[in-house]
Amino acid sequence: MSTSAVAAAPTTKPSGVLMADAIRVLSMEAVHNAKSGHQGMPMGMADVATVLWTRFLKYDPKQPDWADRDRFVLSAGHGSMLLYSLLHLTGFKSVSMKDIENFRQWGSTTAGHPEYGHTAGVECTTGPLGQGLATAVGMAMAERHLNARFGDDLVNHKTWVIAGDGCLMEGVSHEAISLAGRLKLKNLIVLFDDNNVTIDGYATVAETGDQLARFKAAGWAVKAVDGHDHSKIAAALRWATQQQKPVMIACRTAVSRRAGAKEGDKHGHGYNLMDDEIKAAREHMDWLAAPFTLPENISKAWLSAGRKGTKVRKDWEARAKAHPKGAELATAMKGELPANAFEALDAHIADAIATKPADATRSCSGKALATLTPTIDSMIGGSADLTGSVNTLVKGMTAFDEPDYAGRYVHYGVREFGMAAAMNGMALHGGILPYAGTFFVFSDYSRPAIRLGALMGAKVVHVMTHDSIGVGEDGPTHQPVEHLASYRAMPGLHVFRPADMVEAAECWKAAIQAKGPSMLVLSRQKVPAVRTQAGDLSAKGAYELVAASGDARATIFASGTEVSIAVAAQKQLEADGIPTRVVSTPSWDVFDAQPAAYQAQVIGKAPVRIAVEAAARFGWERFIGEDGLFVGMSSFGASAPADRLYKEFGITAENVVAKVKAAL
Repeated sequence: MSTSAVAAAPTTKPSGVLMADAIRVLSMEAVHNAKSGHQGMPMGMADVATVLWTRFLKYDPKQPDWADRDRFVLSAGHGSMLLYSLLHLTGFKSVSMKDIENFRQWGSTTAGHPEYGHTAGVECTTGPLGQGLATAVGMAMAERHLNARFGDDLVNHKTWVIAGDGCLMEGVSHEAISLAGRLKLKNLIVLFDDNNVTIDGYATVAETGDQLARFKAAGWAVKAVDGHDHSKIAAALRWATQQQKPVMIACRTAVSRRAGAKEGDKHGHGYNLMDDEIKAAREHMDWLAAPFTLPENISKAWLSAGRKGTKVRKDWEARAKAHPKGAELATAMKGELPANAFEALDAHIADAIATKPADATRSCSGKALATLTPTIDSMIGGSADLTGSVNTLVKGMTAFDEPDYAGRYVHYGVREFGMAAAMNGMALHGGILPYAGTFFVFSDYSRPAIRLGALMGAKVVHVMTHDSIGVGEDGPTHQPVEHLASYRAMPGLHVFRPADMVEAAECWKAAIQAKGPSMLVLSRQKVPAVRTQAGDLSAKGAYELVAASGDARATIFASGTEVSIAVAAQKQLEADGIPTRVVSTPSWDVFDAQPAAYQAQVIGKAPVRIAVEAAARFGWERFIGEDGLFVGMSSFGASAPADRLYKEFGITAENVVAKVKAAL
């Protein structure tokens, strides 16, 4: 903290309330300066946060990312000035007083909501309400698994969450607390900002539930406490650390605490205090320091609290250095893969090229996984109650469950959103490479977490099966047609749709090596093998699968199960004297990252370009141009056997041939 940000003051040690007032003043001043934001929650939870960060939380501002630190998640992310104040006050270099002055402005580290990777000390991007809590469940799961793997000396920390009324109204909170209660995640502690205020006014305008009873019914230990009484808060937190199940403490608070007349105002969620109201609040707190400065005794007390963690961290580092598994933990936390990670997978690919097996790509994915999970210990699988359908369970894997948590397969239940958010949390925690499966159409339920994972660059693999009208008899409710286009449009998400056994294995390899999250989109129905040539071709996103016999008159582009249709059409066109080539496009975003010369070569200059995919056309202009031809879906599907549906919707080699001939 610069000396210009510290005002002269008596050197007497301030009380906890005065230390909390520093959070309140910084929060209301930053929000006022930005002319936007939320000071109500930071002012209300300042007392709870002060007790937590000065007496219970395990952290070291000098090394924000050390492995055995406690994780602090601000699920009520709109109250970001609470976290930024804490980071600045305790000595994190990532948040200067200048950054607080520039709250919500371009170039500062103090974005409107905390952003992972943007500000050291921010453990995750919480974004929309409820997701921080669900992500924290994944962090707690990762801690329990790594504890089982490496022991108490190396891994034994807690995940603390601040959640508000809105977080607990969101549906994902039900999935998250239910899963955490079932797994008895004892090192997960939720501090509920029980202020009874939402944007529309008092929370009771829309909520009558008993949150304590709800959490207790889900298997949590619960307690209520005065959120402004420091001694009672400390006693409650001490009690929480001794429980053998997840804990929720309802902290009864007043929004905009110590803001004078505005304290407890039902519109205090997003209300920005006016000049005269800030003046009144400062007088109420007897705060005399100039704006964006701190009394010296308060500044010293906060920095002293932040320094306490350095010894704890150094003691842990000494233990880790001497521990026989210390180096292994370090490797896992860095996300490094073993040297032989893909040895068995490469042998599997070679065998598939030689034997050309026909199979559903969901099954191909499972067979690729069977070569990866025995070698890559960090891989933790799972599914949303669809294990037998999505092929994510590898023989020999046991369930991740209490009491020892050593298993590597999570039964998430029918909780797609909670599953995706928990996987984000595992990845952000470190030491875990999570993957899990559900049907592609159900990705609509997990989309918000997939999006936040892409925003954060969380290394997660989403396995999405039953990818098209090939689902068949279950009908249009279970047949995704618009989903591929929407996920291909999502920045930061690698989308793979493999065509056969070889491509499925190559796409798994690419997903594990990629930065950030990936999605494998896989078929229910069996398809023939199409890959006969070696080389890690899917790693380029798109490539020429079949060459034309001469100067190409047509190029057929396809992904996934429709590649075999393209190949059949190519053979017929060639037999009819029309030189035609086939391009397989397993990953558009990976292809877009290739050199321009390679992209031009793959797309080619054939006068007719046609795409085949059992999904919506949107986005295919990338390959076929605005005037290109398309064979696919322009409506929802129907209930019938898959082969009948492909014929009825015209997704056939015969239709491709007819369209090419008509265009020529």
